[in-house]
Amino acid sequence: MTLTIASWNINSVRLRMPIVKRFAETARPDILCLQETKVRDEDFPFSDLRELGYDHIEISGQKGYHGVAILSRLPLEEVTRGPFCREGHARHISARIGAGTGAAAGLRIHNFYVPAGGDEPDPAVNPKFDHKLDFLDAMTRGPAERHLVPERAVVVGDLNIAPLETDVWSHKALLKVVSHTPVEVEAFARVRAAGGWVDAMRERIPPAEKLYTWWSYRSPDWSAADKGRRLDHVWLSPDLLDGLGAIRVFREARGWDKPSDHVPVTAELRL
Repeated sequence: MTLTIASWNINSVRLRMPIVKRFAETARPDILCLQETKVRDEDFPFSDLRELGYDHIEISGQKGYHGVAILSRLPLEEVTRGPFCREGHARHISARIGAGTGAAAGLRIHNFYVPAGGDEPDPAVNPKFDHKLDFLDAMTRGPAERHLVPERAVVVGDLNIAPLETDVWSHKALLKVVSHTPVEVEAFARVRAAGGWVDAMRERIPPAEKLYTWWSYRSPDWSAADKGRRLDHVWLSPDLLDGLGAIRVFREARGWDKPSDHVPVTAELRL
């Protein structure tokens, strides 16, 4: 079977429901992971999303900030939330695809929204940056304490780090800008190495090629300026690499009506 998994920082799921619907009807992912849903669990738009075919929905939300969700056409089980965030924010959820789904059964999906880190890349003076580094450190800890372990799994989400020089519009200009600083890139590499995770996007889109998933709202013409960053990621456990199919970054979604500043990414997996 082929499973299509999508990830998208939607920047308020209720505000952007029209483009969520547009994307779901266009790309038809089997699993859609959303970040920054910005809604309490009791106010989550379950009915709107079930109308799109996502009968299985697991969420972790809070009022006005953060929030993550896994929307699935396949049953989900063994749901976990956290515990990577010392602040108790809704920044992680994971679930296994349930029994009776053929080759997909047992595959774990992790959905992350890593803290952005504020403006000053110095943990001594910026608590938000210190929080970000602590969150990344937590993602490397042992299986008994944390849930990000090297198993048959997919990790997706807004990880808020652009690790490669080609993941930003200007490596030189952004070396001291949060999301591309050496300390973040090194922490990001440690997380990947701890689980042996494969960067699925760069398996299909060569590292020499510029690749972005986020463009600031501050730019009056985001497309012409093209000052983007790759903040959104798809990682695979090594045993899934042979089944990796197409990767697609939906750049056009940045130009849709009332867009998020991130665009969706999809990955196809043959299981």
